[in-house]
This record gives sequence, C-alpha cells and structure tokens, in this order.
Amino acid sequence: MKVITFDYIEKLNINPETCLRWVSEMIENKKKAQLPPKISLHPDDGVFCNVMPCIIPGNAAEKWGGVKVVNRYPERNPSLDSKLLLLDMATGDYLALMDANWITAMRTGAVATHSIKLFAKNGFKTLAVLGLGNTARATMLCFAHAFPDREYKVKLLKYKGQEVLFSERFSQYKNLHFEYVDDSKSLIKESDVVISCVTYFADDICPDDCFDEGVLVVPVHTRGFTNCDLFFDKVYADDTGHVCHFKNFDKFKCFAEVCDVVNGNAVGRENDNERILAYNIGLAIHDINYATHIFQMIQNKEGLLDIDMHDPVDKFWI
Repeated sequence: MKVITFDYIEKLNINPETCLRWVSEMIENKKKAQLPPKISLHPDDGVFCNVMPCIIPGNAAEKWGGVKVVNRYPERNPSLDSKLLLLDMATGDYLALMDANWITAMRTGAVATHSIKLFAKNGFKTLAVLGLGNTARATMLCFAHAFPDREYKVKLLKYKGQEVLFSERFSQYKNLHFEYVDDSKSLIKESDVVISCVTYFADDICPDDCFDEGVLVVPVHTRGFTNCDLFFDKVYADDTGHVCHFKNFDKFKCFAEVCDVVNGNAVGRENDNERILAYNIGLAIHDINYATHIFQMIQNKEGLLDIDMHDPVDKFWI
C-alpha cells in the first residue's frame, strides 16, 4: 500500500479545469455509484467527525472505492483535517492511504463553481463571499478559471484582515474586483451569488429581506441559512440522504438533486427571478474519484512511500 502525502499531491499542480472536469463526471454518474449516507459524529459542540464510504462507477476492469474521514476541531489550526483510504474493489486490495486535505478543498471549490455555472441567473455580476479560508480560496480559484471573460464584483466580509490576504491572492485575475464590507447584511444585499464557507454558525445570519430576487446561495457548510429554506423558490442538493433530516426539508417549495438537473430529469433555474439554494454537503464519490485519478497519475512515480501492512497470510492465524 502506498502513502501519498499532502505535499506530494500539491506538487502535481492539478489545474482547476481538471478539478471541474472530475467533479462534472461524478455528478453526471452519481446514480451509478454506491453511496450510503455519510456517518456524522459530534463529540462536542462545533466538533464533528464524518465517515464517508463509497464505490464509484468504472469500466469492466476497474472497481474503485474507499473511505474518507474528515473532522473539525475549532481549536486546531487548521480546524479541518481529512484522510482517505483507497481500495481496489475488484480484489479488496488496499491501494493507498492518502492525505485528503487538498482533495477536499479542491473538489469542494469545484462543486460550488459547478453549482454557480448551473444555477446562477443570466449575466450575474456580483458575488458575496464569507468565510475566507482554504475552501473559499479553492472556490474562487475554480470560479476564476470557469468565468474568465466577464467583470465581477466580489464582496468580502471583513474578518481579521483575511479579506486583504484573500484579495491579494487573486490579484492577478483582473476581471475580479474586490470590495470589503463590514456586516453580513451589507454583504448579501444586492448580491447575485452568495458563497458561504464558514464552518459554523449558531443562528441564521440575515433576515429574509436581504436576499434579492434571482439570488443563488451556496452554503458550503450548510449553516446560517435555514430561513432561506422556507421562502426560496427552489432547493437543490447533491444527495437527498444528506438533507432529508433537515428540519425544514418537508417545507421546501421545490427540491431536486443536482445530478437530476444535469441529466435532464429535473428542472433547474427557469427564470432570473427565482431564489435558489444549493446544498452541496459533500459526496465521497468526488473524493474517491479525485484519489483514483491521482493514484493513476503517480503509481509508477518515485518518491512515494510503500509500506507493508504485514497482513495475515494463513486462513487460521489465531
């Protein structure tokens, strides 16, 4: 079994276009995967540990699967951490133990960008971003590569100077014009797309009247927008099993999975006045698909650590 570290994955320089392509292929083929609802453990307030197994579709000779574990401890820096175990499901062999932090950030950013491409109103011009950590950076990186040809105002919520660092990170993209705002109401009002990458909110962040007609809200970590559940025209999610337990699920006006929209089995945005909410909770099929592509890219390269787990070789070993 190979050990694949964070720095090794970073050195591959996988571009945002590739990230978007890998995400798109899994969203389209989601129904062909085996994807049980993830197990979410909450040992303390604001702390979680999610366990996410799946098997993804492949050709007749390939059966890939695995398990991703991601946890959040707010006092840790960074607070999020994740690891992934990749398996050959045709043989049961354990192929790799892999750092999943880069995978998690980039697939999350690519999925959020996919939702913007799919659900944002025509000619949208203004983005609001709150929570300016690695997930937001990954999202903006994918967005910048997906939308290079128009001018956009990007409103950032001020927080400990992170807004300055964020705008400096993307200063080479001349079509992105950054603006700093002091509060969440000013951030969301008059924004066409709202991207929230804040990992934890105790309460909803804005009253209903802050959300203009035509707005798309993409709450990456779901918190802070339960009031939108009740009056937005349409709600989409990456998986029904991830949202069916939401307290307002039965009150959604219109609900469908993103993959059904992509495959023409459900309607998407029908006009520029609809308020749309996209809950992409995070599917392990994206993580395992990324891991599979990465494994195929590097399995014959030097610099990886091969370890022998010394598995039992006799049928009876006790």
